[in-house]
Amino acid sequence: MTQTYVIERLGHLGDGVAPGPVFAPRCLPGEEISGDNVDGRIVAPRIVTPSPDRVKAPCPHYNACGGCALLHATDQFVADWKVSVVKSALDAHDLMPEFRPIITSPARSRRRAVLSGKRGKKGAIVGFHGRRSDTISQITNCQLVHSDILAALPALGALTMLGASRKGELSINVVQSIAGLDVSVTEGKPFDRGLETDLAQALHEFGFARLTWNGEKIATETPPIQMFGSTAVVPPPGAFLQATREGEAALLDGVREVVGSARSVIDLFAGCGTFTLPLAQAAEVHAVEGHAAMTDALSLGWRQAQGLRHVSAEVRDLFRNPLMAEDLARFDAAVIDPPRAGAEAQIKHLAASEIKRIAMVSCNAQTFARDAKTLVDAGYQLDWVQVVDQFRWSTHTEQVASFTKA
Repeated sequence: MTQTYVIERLGHLGDGVAPGPVFAPRCLPGEEISGDNVDGRIVAPRIVTPSPDRVKAPCPHYNACGGCALLHATDQFVADWKVSVVKSALDAHDLMPEFRPIITSPARSRRRAVLSGKRGKKGAIVGFHGRRSDTISQITNCQLVHSDILAALPALGALTMLGASRKGELSINVVQSIAGLDVSVTEGKPFDRGLETDLAQALHEFGFARLTWNGEKIATETPPIQMFGSTAVVPPPGAFLQATREGEAALLDGVREVVGSARSVIDLFAGCGTFTLPLAQAAEVHAVEGHAAMTDALSLGWRQAQGLRHVSAEVRDLFRNPLMAEDLARFDAAVIDPPRAGAEAQIKHLAASEIKRIAMVSCNAQTFARDAKTLVDAGYQLDWVQVVDQFRWSTHTEQVASFTKA
């Protein structure tokens, strides 16, 4: 039976939430909506009274594609909401630091994306899954990804026809590099000599910098270089990389401010050197990362660079084997950039250390707030938080924060 509701707030996935709770996708606070309530969810809400923050989504794929959750809202609303998500998470732990104005990456600045591809009756289908759906929404345009990736969609379609099984679905990780696109495909046909020949020919024809298939490197036309500061690094296929150059620069600015004039720095969850190598322009840095391929790329980049201070790298699982407080004693400052799960084990030892300055970068407001509380309870001051939005129109937030100990 059709009922009428008033949306009170947004949930953590961007759905509107009415009393009940009742969830309605792509609705905004203050809107009056109507629709059929099925198990606490209105699948197809009708907007009776729209919010003044509602806009027409500037994307022809918005109704079918699940890639964006908030493209129907003004930029100001999205920015304010993302800051409020982080504030609410900290407030739950009685933490109320200074918040700096949010920094948002421009449209079409995403330099990496994971696309899905399958063979259809009329050719390849390459795009993103629909909301709560296994169906791939084919895209020809996108407000998120860089134009280099959009231009490669026909080539990715041809790659899908070449290497997808009839009922299978490819996962296509595409990363923009200085030399061209770095393409890593999983869930493709089993690798054999014939497929290797076809893929090597496709690499050259499509102009990709590198092509990896089910974990096997097919060929490298030109090393897919990423610049971390002034240092050139060739990350391993599928390695973590900040989503936009603008977002990475904003996070790095915050990290540099926190580290300040420190002479020795430890970079925890260092990846391929996003922060390590720029910081090495002024300080000695010890990078710790759980994946050897990433530390190898970082170390090679440092050895080939000029004008950097000493950089050392260590392969270590910081979840199971965190560095102890005594291990941290020789460093003036720390940088920590954990995955979404946070770094509960490592944070406890950081909190017990004598390191004076800690820059924490996080992609999860809840685990960030939890870890921040541990540091504050141990005597650190949470000076400021900078929210960085490099996942526009999503519910994803990132932040960099400054912790200091007197």
